[in-house]
Parts: sequence; structure tokens; C-alpha cells
Amino acid sequence: MSENVIAREEQPQSESPGDIQKGTLFFLFLGEWLIRNAKVDQRGIDRAMRHHAAGSGRFDQALVKLGLVNEMDLAAALAELLGLPLLKLDDYPTSSILNEEINLHFFHENQILPIANFPDHLEVAVTDPLDSAYFLDALRLKLGKPVYPRVGVPALINEALRKIYGEDNSNDEKYGLESEWSDEDLEQLKDQASDGPVVKLVDRLIETAVEMRASDIHVEPFEDSLRIRFRLDGLLKSEETFPKNYSPTVISRLKIMAKLDFAERRLPQDGRMRMAVRGNMVDFRVSTTPTVYGESVVLRILDKSSVVLDLDTLGFAEDTLREFRKVLHQPHGILLVTGPTGSGKTTTLYGALAELNTPERKVLTVEDPVEYELEGVNQVEVKSQIGLTFAKVLRSFLRQDPDIIMVGEIRDLESAQIAIESALTGHLVLSTLHTNSAAATVTRLLEMGIQDYLLTSTLAGVLAQRLVRRICDGCKISYTIPISDAVELGFSPQNSEKITLFKGEGCKRCQDTGYKGRSNITELLIPSDAIQRIILKDCNASEIENVAIQEGMSTLYEDGLRKALAGETTINEVLRVANKS
Repeated sequence: MSENVIAREEQPQSESPGDIQKGTLFFLFLGEWLIRNAKVDQRGIDRAMRHHAAGSGRFDQALVKLGLVNEMDLAAALAELLGLPLLKLDDYPTSSILNEEINLHFFHENQILPIANFPDHLEVAVTDPLDSAYFLDALRLKLGKPVYPRVGVPALINEALRKIYGEDNSNDEKYGLESEWSDEDLEQLKDQASDGPVVKLVDRLIETAVEMRASDIHVEPFEDSLRIRFRLDGLLKSEETFPKNYSPTVISRLKIMAKLDFAERRLPQDGRMRMAVRGNMVDFRVSTTPTVYGESVVLRILDKSSVVLDLDTLGFAEDTLREFRKVLHQPHGILLVTGPTGSGKTTTLYGALAELNTPERKVLTVEDPVEYELEGVNQVEVKSQIGLTFAKVLRSFLRQDPDIIMVGEIRDLESAQIAIESALTGHLVLSTLHTNSAAATVTRLLEMGIQDYLLTSTLAGVLAQRLVRRICDGCKISYTIPISDAVELGFSPQNSEKITLFKGEGCKRCQDTGYKGRSNITELLIPSDAIQRIILKDCNASEIENVAIQEGMSTLYEDGLRKALAGETTINEVLRVANKS
């Protein structure tokens, strides 16, 4: 790099502005700059400030983490406000400019890239100009001359570090992983992934999925094709198939959008992204995993505008919702929502929190990940890589004077024990568990090691649920089946010879599926004295369920039959998702 590429300012050696600029006043200036340059609106600034105030990281880092500002725009803002040069794309070196022996990990771990080595000083690109004084001092002491920071974009700095200094490949031999792409190939692929046609194709697929109210987009490479599927109302549906040569560019485009490691194709990665679709900002959770023919990518669509966090709209039977609300408004105890992945447990819990969230209550949640942000609720995201586990967060919650605690999932004995302890000390605890029925939840907790007397003292209720597809109103028709067949399916005997059911014929409104939207079917178990006595006698799930049914509990299947009779769903849907008991 030539000496005139970056102007040399007179500045103190190795000084980072961070020590004096990380206060609230500087962040206010940063927010004003971003608003003035149309990079974010005031609502976004307020949202990032709330995260910062809640201890979820610095304000500037929260802006990027929440997808409100991209790394390039943040770097430009910091460079201007701190009076530091902003590196352009061609300012990044392509070979090492340091002859001194410096540990490779120092550069990678601290995200520092030497960019120009002059006789009287060294210039380095830093990803965090607000917090680099220690690392710059270490370099100054090592080299014996001043070190001046320049502001770079994290993704570009990391990419240059990999190209120039390599990376730690100690695990490659262990797992039999090798990189088959050269640096030139990667550069060319990145250029292709940023071309207009690829960008438009990917944007169109995402917009179509959001408009169709899909929950997930699956991008799957195969030997001869790239298959795109949408999950609509719980079931996957093929949307488009492209020639195999589309795979590298489409997948690379998605990785760039999600700020994933572009060059890493051998290991799974997880990221997040945000984009505007028809005027609404939509968040996406992105997951990649290596397959035989390339990386498979799944985008979970987190469109808050399409989610109504209201218990009255989720499809509860009137009597079940009334009893569920009674449990929900108890001052303490544990309320569990159970079911397999994709059964709507999190939506039900968010609906419950939305109802409980009042100015008089302090509500804390620990989730992995936080899917939707709730105004007025203190939400913590698990980060197991730094030791921030469910159990560790839960223990800290007990010192935060909460009224209500929501645990995204009880995964092990430790988190279950802390939840029990929280309930015993006067808190209402909401959580989820992966079990097939309400009764099986009780035995699962006992198998995990929870003492039966503690369980009976704290368990306020268990709601098991599934999601069934709603019949499309635009093409719904009725039909009859003989009463003998109806009784065999589980319907109560009728006076008539036939029973009327409903189905969708398929139309344009429902993409010819016959279904549009989903509703839940539930069973709610509230431990009565009789059930508590059974639990204390080393019971099994069948015994608990039998007593609960005798006391009036409707099973998942029975709730589904009611919805089929009412014309909300089909009998086939009920048979698909609920076991006949």
C-alpha cells in the first residue's frame, strides 16, 4: 500500500478514542448522525438504546445485532465522529506488511489488520475503534513505534486476515475437511452473488415467501438442481427448482445477507438478517449446514406484523381458555406448554406474556433465541459459547426481583430445579417442554430427577398443544359420512344416520391446498388433589391421564374432533397431528 492511500494525521500514539467516547453522550451523537444520514429512524435508535440499557451490549453493537444498521454504515459513522479515516475496498492489503513475528491468534482474536508499515509508525484497521487501546498498546510495545487506528468493516477485515495470515485449521484433519475453492474462486463467487440478477432472484423468493405467510424457506442443493421449498401452515411445499449452477451464487448471496463467514463451507453456521418486504421490516434466522452437494440453507421467517400475540385469536376452546387464564393469573407456580417442535408453544407463551405484561409486574425471559421482542419485557438471549446458559441466567433472575419468569425451554435437571425454586419463592414461571401429552410432562419431570413432593407443590398446570390447518373459507364444502364411521373415528353417537364434516376443495386463495392459516388443539391438565396423590405414589402417564379425563379434561384428539365438527379443520388434519386415545 502506498503512503498516500491513507492520509496521515497528527495524533497521539496508540490512542483509541474509546476510553473517552463510549459514554452515553457519544452514543447520542452517533444516533443523531445515523438519523441525519437516513441510516435508521428514531424508533430503531430507541430500540437499540433499550438493549444497551438492559445490559445486552453497547449501543453501537446493538444496532448491528438487531439488524437496524449494517456494518458498513456503522463504520462510516464511527469514522466521521471519531475523526478517523474509513478504509475503502481497495485499501485492504493482499499480503503481509509486517516482518516481525506476531502471534497469528493476536490478529484474529482482536480483529486487527495491519494495513501500512512506515518507518515511523504502523497503521492498522480495527473493527471496534471504541475499544482498541489495549491491543494497539500491545503492538506499540512490540514494534517500538506509534500505532494509528483506521476504521474498517468487520467482514472485510476478517476476510483479509484469512487471506493473508491464514486460519487455524487444526480441526480440518480431524474431521476430514478441506477447502476446494481457491481465493480467486471465492472472490469471483462473491462478485457473482452481488450481481443484480442474483440479488433480484433471492429478494423475489424471500418476498414471495413472506407474502404467502410461509414460516420457513428451505434452499437445498442436489446433484442436478437447486430446490426451493416453503413451509406453509406446517407442511413443506416445493416452490421452484433451478439448475445446479444456481446453487453457489444463491447460497452465497444468502450468506452475505446474513453476515455469515462467506469462505466457510465445511461447518454449520447460524446468523440473522433483516430486510424490508412491502414496507414492513422482517427478521430472519438463517442456518446453514454442509451436505454432499453444497450448503443447505434454512431461513426462519420472523414476521412480527403477521403474528397476533393475543390468546383469543389462537383457537382455544372457550372452556379451555377460561381455565388456562385462571392458571395464568395465579401469583406463583409453574405453567408448562408442551408439544413437539413447531406446535406453537412459543406463540402461546408470548400471548400469555402479552396478557400478563402490565406496568405493575416485572417480567423476565430467557430464550434461545429471542424470536420476537416484547415491549416492556426484559428478554435475555442464551449464549452458550460464553457460558451464558439457561441455568446461569435463571440464577441471576432470582436477584432481579421478578414477578414473572419465562424460560424458553426446560432442557435439563438444573434448569428444572431452578424453575421449581423460583416457583417456591413466590414467582410465576412459564416454560416449555418437549413431550407428547400433558400427563407425560409430569412423568418426564420426575424422570429428570425432580422430587415428587416439590412437583406437586409447584405445578399449576400443563397445556399440551398441536397446530392443525384451518379450512380455507374460499373453497370450504361440506360432506357427510355414515354415523358408524363417525363413531369409529371417535365422534359421539348421533340420533341421525349421518354426520356432517367439512373440507377445502382448493382455490387460488389457498394455493389449491384447501387450507389457509392454522389453529391450535389443546389439552389442559390442572393437578387436582386426586392427581397430586397419584403423583406421590410413583405413577405413570396413563394413570394421570385417566384421572384427568374423569375430572373433565378433553384430550388433544377430542378437541380436534370438536374443531372438525365446527368446520374449522378437517378430520384428516386431526388424525395427522393428534393420537386417537
